[in-house]
Amino acid sequence: MRIASIEAFALDIPLTKDFGGSTYHVLKRSTIVTRLRTDDGLVSEVYNGDNRSHGREIVGIILDELAPLVRGADILETERIWETMFALTHAQRDRKTLLEAIACVDSAIWDVVGKALGRSVRELLGGYHRELPIISIGGYYMPGKTYADIGREMEAYRLAGMAGCKFKVGGLAPEEDARRVETARRAAGPDFVLAVDANRGWSAQDATRFARLVEPLDIRWFEEPCHWYDDVAMMARVRRAARIPITAGQSEITSHAIRRLVEAGAVDVVNYDASEGGGVTDWRRAAGLCHAAGVQMAHHEEPQIASHLLAGVPHGTYVECFADPERDPMWQAVWANRPPIKNGVMSVSTGPGFGIVLDETLVKRYRVA
Repeated sequence: MRIASIEAFALDIPLTKDFGGSTYHVLKRSTIVTRLRTDDGLVSEVYNGDNRSHGREIVGIILDELAPLVRGADILETERIWETMFALTHAQRDRKTLLEAIACVDSAIWDVVGKALGRSVRELLGGYHRELPIISIGGYYMPGKTYADIGREMEAYRLAGMAGCKFKVGGLAPEEDARRVETARRAAGPDFVLAVDANRGWSAQDATRFARLVEPLDIRWFEEPCHWYDDVAMMARVRRAARIPITAGQSEITSHAIRRLVEAGAVDVVNYDASEGGGVTDWRRAAGLCHAAGVQMAHHEEPQIASHLLAGVPHGTYVECFADPERDPMWQAVWANRPPIKNGVMSVSTGPGFGIVLDETLVKRYRVA
């Protein structure tokens, strides 16, 4: 069965307010839909990423550069196809955007492989779990947000069926953010998973100070604690100085970079994003080296992809989503057949491939011309 054609397009969905972390702002939800067709008539239905600046560019790379390379290839030759696409990174160019485009095509190929074999991607990767705990990303900085608002936010996540929250920190002094996290823990209770994410917001010294302040609060992990320019070395310092597990990987775009994180002793959990780093094929490589090193796997956002990847391997942890209805319209409405969430657990789609069905009316409304 061979690749006949590829269609790709961007979606942009405006948000009603700014969902800000320590180093960024979010005013719209963006993604790329990829529909790869085989010569036997199978069609992928998959969406990847949240690139709010370069959607049109990613689509252009898929249509103009990647599609001609992979057209006619056997869909089962995933490694060969991936290496053919990855060879384009050898030239000087914006490699991050190219890897996001490769991720779209690679994920679409895994989707049609699953459809051809009648198996989910979860099963193709090993089928270790049928369901996973799910946590919501939250704790965003917003003007006028009070401690009482934080408490109500945690309660809302509980009511939405979440097992926990990954809470934004790194935008204030360590003492101030520690008080915010203490408020979240007090409101959520001891049986609620609470992780923290600084989005590379602090120096090693500030990150260590914060970690020691929140250690009594049973924090599941401390994500991307340190500034980007020397984060591997700084995270290793924080990890040695604190008792909270350190998570990183979402800002990397190859499994080679994940290897460097692991070899440096910088992480306990890796949240490599398949939609940022070349797709399922390279995520699987990263997961293999992490398993051998005793490092757990998470995934940056992307529950439609991540649920299959993390459930396919023995060392997967939590699926992440945005339970706030205003933060992610893809999760709330466009993914028409999203599996149910109950008691903090998400079942993985059982349909072949990724098992995704999109609401075509909403797709047409938000499709970028």
